[in-house]
Amino acid sequence: MKKVYTRLNIENCKEAIEFYAQVLNGEIKNVQLADGVEMFKGHEGKYIHAELHLNEHYVIYFNDIFGNEPVKGTNIIMGLDFDREEELRKVYDELSKEGKVTMELQDTFWNALYGNVTDKYGIHWELNYQR
Repeated sequence: MKKVYTRLNIENCKEAIEFYAQVLNGEIKNVQLADGVEMFKGHEGKYIHAELHLNEHYVIYFNDIFGNEPVKGTNIIMGLDFDREEELRKVYDELSKEGKVTMELQDTFWNALYGNVTDKYGIHWELNYQR
């Protein structure tokens, strides 16, 4: 496994990440807007990805809410980036057994194999293997 990260799925992402950057003395990097991305048509101006770098070792990922607003407390997602596709598939299969797949594994526009699973304990996982 390459890394573990936290993603905050939050309304008014731009405002929120600027607030946390000030509070935590972090630096905002790698902002990607929904503008021009077909699957996010109608959500122009929203963040599909942004990073708050707190130091060289810790980064919090952020994105805007697309669609229904999540129930408070479920808008924190644990993310895993993998070194190998086989490792991602094994974890995906295990988490899915008694959990719920919320996004099937699929190839993405950022050239990765990606999927989402909510496990049997209600923890939301974002799984990514960069090709």
